[in-house]
Amino acid sequence: MASEKQYTDLYRECRNQIFAHSADVMNAVRDAAFADFERLGFPTRKVERYKYTSMDKLFEPDYGLNINRIQVPVDPYKAFRCDVPNMSTSLYFIVNDEFRAALQPKENLPEGITVTSLSEYAKEHPEFVAEHYAKLAKTDEDGITALNTMLAQDGLLIHVEKNVVVDRTVQIINILRSDVDLMVNRRVLIVMEQGANAKFLFCDHAADDHAFLATQVIEAYVGQNASLELYCMEETHYKNTRVSNVYVEQQRDSRFNHNVITLHNGVTRNRLDVQLKGEGAECWCNGCVIADKSQHVDNNTLIDHQVSHCTSHELYKYVLDDKATGAFAGRVLVRHDAQKTVSEEVNQNLCATKTARMYTQPMLEIYADDVKCSHGSTVGQLNDAALFYMRQRGISEKEARLLLEFAFIGEVIDKITLEPLRDRLHHLVEKRFRGELTKCEGCKLCK
Repeated sequence: MASEKQYTDLYRECRNQIFAHSADVMNAVRDAAFADFERLGFPTRKVERYKYTSMDKLFEPDYGLNINRIQVPVDPYKAFRCDVPNMSTSLYFIVNDEFRAALQPKENLPEGITVTSLSEYAKEHPEFVAEHYAKLAKTDEDGITALNTMLAQDGLLIHVEKNVVVDRTVQIINILRSDVDLMVNRRVLIVMEQGANAKFLFCDHAADDHAFLATQVIEAYVGQNASLELYCMEETHYKNTRVSNVYVEQQRDSRFNHNVITLHNGVTRNRLDVQLKGEGAECWCNGCVIADKSQHVDNNTLIDHQVSHCTSHELYKYVLDDKATGAFAGRVLVRHDAQKTVSEEVNQNLCATKTARMYTQPMLEIYADDVKCSHGSTVGQLNDAALFYMRQRGISEKEARLLLEFAFIGEVIDKITLEPLRDRLHHLVEKRFRGELTKCEGCKLCK
């Protein structure tokens, strides 16, 4: 297809420039990823995990790429404010797909945690990065992952060493900034060693009124008895397309908490794959989506129980208005040796208009006989009886609808363990339902 040909032609023509502006470890897997992309192409709707989003159409426009790594002029500290009140964070910036090394946080993190450029770290510690990079994100199984691997030149490296506990939340601000329509390809590698404990907040923002296409691949290793909390919040605009694949591997007695929140977007496609490889591992995966106009949000998850005595919980909720479309497909795989598995999967959706559309497909695939697993989904509209009850007590119809929607989505937000972030999201969600612009206070770039 033409949409694929433009990327294969680009790679052939610009291969030397791509290699020159990246690390040898990333380059080592680039040609193999290109061969996989040529073979696989963009997933079509015939591929089960992509049946609700047409990927080739998303990549069809001719976006620019910053292959020669020209630094985009922006000072995030002066131009952007994304503070969560009452939450002390260590703040880092990624502009498009480039880690801004000069913008180091003022607050010091404890010894034993590294937050830096993936490309630069790979040059200094090639063996460590080679051991983890492109191992969970297999390019021979997914065309989007292959495309990202063959084009990504930089990204973020997070390494938390053995038994290091990071009390301060690490906040990563991903800023999309360009004077033309732009495609960015970002990589994130997170390695949590045995007993490590840390929390990360990723915030995605579009700073210019241009069309952006952002692909992101996150690989996260959660070692024995380690704990990783990962919060991903998107507040972009209707011209933004985001395709994010998250791959997680958990070892014995580890804990993984993932929360994805979509407040403003254009087209969003999130994939989450979690492998529970050690007994006693636990994961909580939560999603919150608010969409209106013609926005589209597709969340696709796979929780792979490979060993016994593991636990997984999923809760995804959508509120769709106008002509928005949503999709959720969640598969829980319980393998033969995964006895004593406990798994719960819930997807609940609210269509505020008759023109909104929701597609939901919760799935259980169980090959063990001593498990406790459940799954379910609902799609409905606002409760007429509840609306009538509130109207009878002097509450306007608009306010009554807002209160019901807010209460519906609040169950997901209440599961966030960071209290300041939880309070901030309650505030942002209320503003979102009221139709107000949810840009951060003091943000000059979003005007």
